[in-house]
Amino acid sequence: MSSPLAKRLADERGINLASVAGSGPGGRIIKRDIEAALTAGPAAAGSSSIFHLPSSIDFEDRPLTLIRKTIARRLAESIGPIPTFYLTAEFDLERASEMRAAMAAMGDDYKVSFNDIILKATATALAQHPEVNAHWLGDHIRLHHRVHLGMAVATDDGLIVPVIFDADKKRMSEIAIESKMLAKKARERKLTPAEYTGSTFSVSNLGMMQIEQFTAIINPPECGILAIGAIEDKPVVAADGSTQVRKRLRVTMSCDHRAIDGAVGARFLQTLRRMIENPLMLVY
Repeated sequence: MSSPLAKRLADERGINLASVAGSGPGGRIIKRDIEAALTAGPAAAGSSSIFHLPSSIDFEDRPLTLIRKTIARRLAESIGPIPTFYLTAEFDLERASEMRAAMAAMGDDYKVSFNDIILKATATALAQHPEVNAHWLGDHIRLHHRVHLGMAVATDDGLIVPVIFDADKKRMSEIAIESKMLAKKARERKLTPAEYTGSTFSVSNLGMMQIEQFTAIINPPECGILAIGAIEDKPVVAADGSTQVRKRLRVTMSCDHRAIDGAVGARFLQTLRRMIENPLMLVY
């Protein structure tokens, strides 16, 4: 037997209730028992953490956490019903790289990652394209005038998307601080529901894992998501015919065709290219 609160906490943390001793009336498992199991570590808690199994065991059944159940439900709502098309573009990051190096030379308070630059550029471009910063709501499309940018974060429980609210109005340094804080809280399972709901558009970045290009699944009711690949040094033919090695980045935008037409998505990517290839436009 377990209390409803204990059962919910166990589901969220992937704890097997059969491995928890109850301290409540009649051996009932209560909240403090779940907290004690978490403190005791993965082995005592029956956690879903990876561990080595004896070779005689052919498989392991891993219970679904509440987060994983939610992810599965949302993805099923997306990839089937939503008529999706994809737009891929390659951007030049040489100027962004130079700006980033110059900011880092000014001190730790000014350091930003390429991902921070991309988040700021995406938010700024979305503010100019409300038809992309939109939700499909069945019988109408809601065009948002505020940019609440979701940033996908991989955790042990699966993918979760914390939100940078009013991202277009925040300085790049503010986005850098907030994105790191949200990612840390996501991996430590400390996000509150208010911190991972309410996004109007999302960005997923797998570049740090050396993925050159991929397509991301739209998070409904959002109408688009941007997939960011790895930054690579590539030979590029310059205007004078010479060959130069420059930093290049491939991005792929997934679009809900019910709300975003091809030309609309392409215009958004043109604006995004202008922001990323001329990053001083983002500093104010």
